[in-house]
Amino acid sequence: MRLPLRSLCLLRSFSNSVKTNPGGRGLCSAAMRLVQFHRHGDEGGVRVGVEQVDGLGVVDLKAFDPSMPSTMRELLELGDKGLECAQRALLSNQCVLERSDIRLLSPVLAPEKVVCVGMNYRDHCLEQNAPIPKEPIIFSKFPNAITGPYDDITLPSESQEVDWEVELAFVIGRRGKHIKEEDALSYVAGFTVANDVSARDWQMKRNGKQWLLGKTFDSFCPLGPALVTVDAVKDPHNLGIRCLVNGDTVQSSNTDQMIFKTETLVAWVSKFVTLTPGDVFLTGTPPGVGVFRKPPVFLKKGDVVECQIDQVGSILNKVV
Repeated sequence: MRLPLRSLCLLRSFSNSVKTNPGGRGLCSAAMRLVQFHRHGDEGGVRVGVEQVDGLGVVDLKAFDPSMPSTMRELLELGDKGLECAQRALLSNQCVLERSDIRLLSPVLAPEKVVCVGMNYRDHCLEQNAPIPKEPIIFSKFPNAITGPYDDITLPSESQEVDWEVELAFVIGRRGKHIKEEDALSYVAGFTVANDVSARDWQMKRNGKQWLLGKTFDSFCPLGPALVTVDAVKDPHNLGIRCLVNGDTVQSSNTDQMIFKTETLVAWVSKFVTLTPGDVFLTGTPPGVGVFRKPPVFLKKGDVVECQIDQVGSILNKVV
């Protein structure tokens, strides 16, 4: 799907807020919007870029420095070296590609893990008369679910109850186990927008009510449009978060409703598994999902779903 004018204007306003911040909190003290893309006509060639502040151009990192890798995961594995090179590339104003010449991909392709958190918004718990969880409810998607910020969502023939869930996602930037909560943000590379597309019949009625199959159909995790570094987001737990279906707002809340914040989730999950660069976390959804409407509403072919998070961006996906 082509990037619509409204989303381009939103992206420009988000990009204008990105400045260099010498007092960093995250993996590298630089405020940037990192993207993965390929050039039109070179669909097999994945590249990493840095958005210019006007949001209209992307600096091709490998063209700027041929020693740099071609994927975000490999870039993150380089640690500060890779992100510092990205910052130099952005400041150089060299090797710039026009947005019209590229197609944005998911900021991360084939992560080792896609970690998801259920029931993590107070207002979403109230929506379904559910108790507030006392510890994070963790499940997962398989990486095959990830698709690009403007790619199509494919309705599977096996489900008639496909639903939307706008979510703030974050990406791990360095390897860690048993991470302390006070150190957790230093393991986070940045934030992005996700849609945790869900087949409610498979999530709630089939497969022994285990959530995995209902969450992991192909294309059920649109992600993007950029990986926004930690220092480009003033407070990830005070951001407006919205989902629109065919232009109508169906979800509208704030990430201050999160029960378990980013730092808590990193510390909690790292008790069980080693986190590695490129791991994706989806942090939960606010109220307004289709399954709890009266009567329930589900996605159908031709619908267009837009997920927006202040300071992070907007993704737009057509249902086919």
